[in-house]
Amino acid sequence: MEKLRMPIGVDDFGKLRTNNFYYVDKSGMIKELLYNWGEVNLFTRPRRFGKSINMSMLKYFFEIGTDKSLFDGLAISKETELCDKYMGQYPVISITLKQVTGKTYAAAEKNLWRQIRRAARKFPALLKSERLDDEDKSDLNELRSAEGMAEDSLAVLSDLLYKHYGKKVIILIDEYDAPLQKAYENNYYDDMVGLIRQIFGYALKTNDSLFFSVLTGCMRISKESIFSDLNNSRIHSISDERFDEWFGFTDAETVRMLNYLGLEEHYEATKEWYDGYRFGDQDVYCPWDVINWCDQLLNTSNRIPQNFWVNSGATDIIRQFAEQSDSITRDQIGALIEGRTVRMNLVQDLTYRDMMDQPENIWSILYTTGYLTHRTRYEDGGCDLCIPNREVKNIFITKINAWFTAKVLDDEDGMKEFFADFTSGDAEALEDCLNYHLGESVSYLDGGNYEDRETFYHGLLLGMLRTRKGWEIKSEREAGNGRADITAFNLRKKDAYIIEVKYSKSDRDLNADAQEALGQINRLRYDQYFSQRLPKSIRHYGIAFCLKQCRVLTE
Repeated sequence: MEKLRMPIGVDDFGKLRTNNFYYVDKSGMIKELLYNWGEVNLFTRPRRFGKSINMSMLKYFFEIGTDKSLFDGLAISKETELCDKYMGQYPVISITLKQVTGKTYAAAEKNLWRQIRRAARKFPALLKSERLDDEDKSDLNELRSAEGMAEDSLAVLSDLLYKHYGKKVIILIDEYDAPLQKAYENNYYDDMVGLIRQIFGYALKTNDSLFFSVLTGCMRISKESIFSDLNNSRIHSISDERFDEWFGFTDAETVRMLNYLGLEEHYEATKEWYDGYRFGDQDVYCPWDVINWCDQLLNTSNRIPQNFWVNSGATDIIRQFAEQSDSITRDQIGALIEGRTVRMNLVQDLTYRDMMDQPENIWSILYTTGYLTHRTRYEDGGCDLCIPNREVKNIFITKINAWFTAKVLDDEDGMKEFFADFTSGDAEALEDCLNYHLGESVSYLDGGNYEDRETFYHGLLLGMLRTRKGWEIKSEREAGNGRADITAFNLRKKDAYIIEVKYSKSDRDLNADAQEALGQINRLRYDQYFSQRLPKSIRHYGIAFCLKQCRVLTE
């Protein structure tokens, strides 16, 4: 029997259930949603955790005329009374605001109208409805042609649907906060906040045609921003225990998928790289990661886990975090990279305008967007935060290292001092120069294993040396009886330099490791690399690093 396919990028529930795709059953969410009913339900989760497919599932379950067989065999199908009462019984307005973007407010509003027009055109029965009068059909034609007021458009459409079907309407709004992010980036935030606030006010508060609504997004935007007119909303964030298992894959669901696909031997790697998120009291994996990882294992020979989730979205928030951090925050970043926790009091109700105003806000953004997760929560609102898994740790390492290297290279005076000390052979001065720059870094520059740490410092020195024109800089070149870490040749003065880099496990080992580096240059006869260049001089540097310290020896 042919195995079910991995649903990469498939966020339509009907397509997923009818086209031989593997589906992790989240239909139990429907029962919980109905039994914990709220008129306006907001779910905030990081991107790629199944928000859109769950919204599509809700649409297919509730909408009039649905194909009920789509739910055969799923958990919700066992709830026969509930299915008889609710399945296929309601008009459903389903829109996504993900594409409501633009460089200007006018462009974004135009894209919003496209979504409204598309929603209105999904109900052709309204055009011939005998329950709608001429004025109603005039309103409908305005919606179908993207005319009129966007502010009350969803409310008008729900009124028309209620009048035609005689049943109150369910409104589903996916990615509700996407327009606000783009508006903030392009300087029309106030205009977009005003528009979204009015749309939500008309459709979700003063709407007698509404049965209930569900909204999803990444951020929990403060009530003062867009929910100021709503006092009927129930917010389910990543800290809340209710609904904690319906977004993301549980361990049992992940094991079941791996076993079904014959990939059970990759469980430990899957867990190390893609598990570790905690929603409420539930530990979950990132679905996007697990699905793409399984697809890779099934269809390629590559058995090395990839950064699927990180590579599917922007990571500038970590760079901004590093740029705005003080020495205490940099030490906290270092602790996170080392696998420890940091206790923080989080602010979960934010506006995009105040996101970067205070350090605790940035911690909150990293938490709500999935770059950090909680391990312990306290009664005073504090949380012990940590990096969830290997994949996210990698992006912290990459972004922090890139930021630090760029910071060093942008220091024009510091680079002049570095080259002056390097070419003079003053080991003590060069050591002081490097220690100064290291002191401005995070406590643990990369948090990886021994070889990874040595690679970072090696790369930092390479970057610094390659900023000077007229030099030939090479890395890991065969020389004598081995491979020299770094070779440098001043093309004008004909001076040569050989650098061997070591990473010390303790600051007590710095001197011995620097001596070992010098000994390695001589023992393996790295000078032979320059035998054809006939340099005027060859200077050896043995440099050992340990966290924010280094030892430089020369001969």
